[in-house]
Amino acid sequence: MAVSSPTILQLAETPSADAGRRVGLLAGAGRFPIVFAEAARRQGHRVYTLGVQGMADEEELTQLSHRYSPIPLARIGKAIRLFKKFQIDHVVMAGKIEKTVLFQPWRILRLLPDLRTLHMWFRYAINDRKDDTLLLAVIREFEQDQIWFQSALDYCPELLVKHGFLTRRHPTDAQWRDIRFGWELAKEMGRLDIGQSVCINDCAAIAVEAIEGTDRCIRRAGELCRRGGFTVVKVAKPQQDLRFDVPTIGVQTIHTMAESGARVLAVESGMTILLDEPEVVRLADKLGIAVVAINADEVSLRIAS
Repeated sequence: MAVSSPTILQLAETPSADAGRRVGLLAGAGRFPIVFAEAARRQGHRVYTLGVQGMADEEELTQLSHRYSPIPLARIGKAIRLFKKFQIDHVVMAGKIEKTVLFQPWRILRLLPDLRTLHMWFRYAINDRKDDTLLLAVIREFEQDQIWFQSALDYCPELLVKHGFLTRRHPTDAQWRDIRFGWELAKEMGRLDIGQSVCINDCAAIAVEAIEGTDRCIRRAGELCRRGGFTVVKVAKPQQDLRFDVPTIGVQTIHTMAESGARVLAVESGMTILLDEPEVVRLADKLGIAVVAINADEVSLRIAS
């Protein structure tokens, strides 16, 4: 039976999290799970974290969590049992899940999936392996045991980047043309659930993100556009489910851009998570990288002009 994912409007109407309760965290790689755990603790919540082995920052998350347990990627049954043991009925998913392991040789032996993972795979993800398909399949499997996923932004909405220029340096006219071109391309890639980021130079697509993630996409663009000066555009999917896979940028994004020769980063305002904003802005200003948060209306106006 097909289950439609919540719209942005429906998620926005979700009541905010009550203070002082138990919150589950299913943590992947990167800074986002750490920032979420810090925000939840400030609000008086007790965070019970399951960190995906080999991806989550175990040391930091152990310090921030009321309880921390490592969990293998393909052990959904174990994750459900642990959350039920901790009396958790609401969970947040944060951090990058490296999906390349799904395409390695002998993946069954490497992952050793449990029965609940196999059930999820064959019931909900048998027809395709797109990001939304896999992540919604995980959510549906947890819902069988009355464990419900929320958006991390219910706890830290301030992480969404605001509209406008973030840095002293602004895009040139030529770079605005690349942003307009990249916006429409990235939105189409998002609609197809391929990726959220594209790298553009002279209104040509240099690299398009797939399962490798934004940083590798940027590095590949640097290898292909040796003169540098290209633009990175990162947007939300047209029907973005805020419970997972919200576009996220941070200090590492700026470092990768500088190393690869990118000069402009354009993201979607109000739909992109910006981690450690003061550090990101300081680093981008230091390196001469322009960062701007735009929306569809502004893109349309600039196309018309």
